[in-house]
Amino acid sequence: MTRRDFLQSAAAGLAALSSADGLLAQARAQAKPLNLKITDLKTFIVNRGGSNGSNYVFVKIYTNQGLTGLGEGSVTSKEATVAVAIEEHKRYLVGKDPADIEMHWQAMYRWPRWRGGPILNSAISAVEIALWDILGQALGQPIWKLLGGRARDRVQMYVHASGNSPQAYAQSWLQAKQEGWTGCKAAFITTQGDVIDPLRSVSEGIANLKAVRAAVGDDFRICIDLHGKTTPTMAIDFCRRAEEYRPFFVEEATQIEDLDELAHLRSSTRIPLATGERLFTKYAFAPLCQRHLVDYVQPDVVHCGGILEMKKIATIAEAYRVELAPHNPQSEVSTLASLHVDFSTPNFAIQEITHRGNEQYWKDLFYGGGIDYKGGFAQPPDRPGLGVNLDEKVAALRPYQPHTRQQLRFADGAIADH
Repeated sequence: MTRRDFLQSAAAGLAALSSADGLLAQARAQAKPLNLKITDLKTFIVNRGGSNGSNYVFVKIYTNQGLTGLGEGSVTSKEATVAVAIEEHKRYLVGKDPADIEMHWQAMYRWPRWRGGPILNSAISAVEIALWDILGQALGQPIWKLLGGRARDRVQMYVHASGNSPQAYAQSWLQAKQEGWTGCKAAFITTQGDVIDPLRSVSEGIANLKAVRAAVGDDFRICIDLHGKTTPTMAIDFCRRAEEYRPFFVEEATQIEDLDELAHLRSSTRIPLATGERLFTKYAFAPLCQRHLVDYVQPDVVHCGGILEMKKIATIAEAYRVELAPHNPQSEVSTLASLHVDFSTPNFAIQEITHRGNEQYWKDLFYGGGIDYKGGFAQPPDRPGLGVNLDEKVAALRPYQPHTRQQLRFADGAIADH
């Protein structure tokens, strides 16, 4: 080596060391305590509009450094109750470090003694999502990077489509396919107003399914949501007759109180089964996965316990080779929270959305940017934290209005499940 070569090599080495020292110093600076404290918590109930429109429940958590976190805990027909349950956490949270997410989850879940259910768990979920939003913003990273980074490059989505006849079903599903989506979901079984008929509802449901499969072709993902409306006899009848149309899964064909009812259906059909939107925390999902009663678990991030709890549920499912297909009929907050888990989860399969990213309602309500959908897939969120914020002024223009769910009965007037 010549003297000139040696000096050039040494200079390059010093430059590299200098660069490395600079990166190390930057990393050390970022690793310093964030010195965040929670200063306030507020809830917002926002109405969807229209006749008997549903409501969404949001929470904002404020900090001493100006960062705010946004979460959601919407429970249909129980929105006012959930909002109060969320606010119950204010006296615990104010003054705490928002980055201690696991500690706060354990405290909110275990200390009150009365655990579980849609109200308490949705309240915890809303707070937990908001805490992750704060942490991501403080570190300048989207949440999925804090959960272990990407397990995939894009996330498969499915939308909703329906109809009031086989022809209408076929047309609406074909339209979704032409828009670029590769999967859809509907109930398929019918009701006559608020009356469900075990024989007619199943027969008409199969006719709707047959028309959809003919319209969308063999490769389109048909997701079916029986929504807990069927009796055990109806569920078995529907699933057996639906097998030839190869649905991607049949969701909530049984009620949640008895896993053996689901086991009975499992032994009676070859169709892939899914459930979980009305189950909460890892504890409810563990036996479902251990017994291989479903092919897809469907936790809802705003009900099951939040982002990290859904990640834990997915990990339990992964150990039993069960896939994750999160439930999500809520707002963009719920969708983004789900996507952050989806991108970081190896056994993720498909993600539900009820709106298709082009509604002005959501563009007005939220700011920070929407979700990027391409060819039926969501691209990774690239903004720090959750990636979206609530416009409080717009929210105030859409105040809470009581909402009542459909009240199903059988033809003799007896109460039916929904």
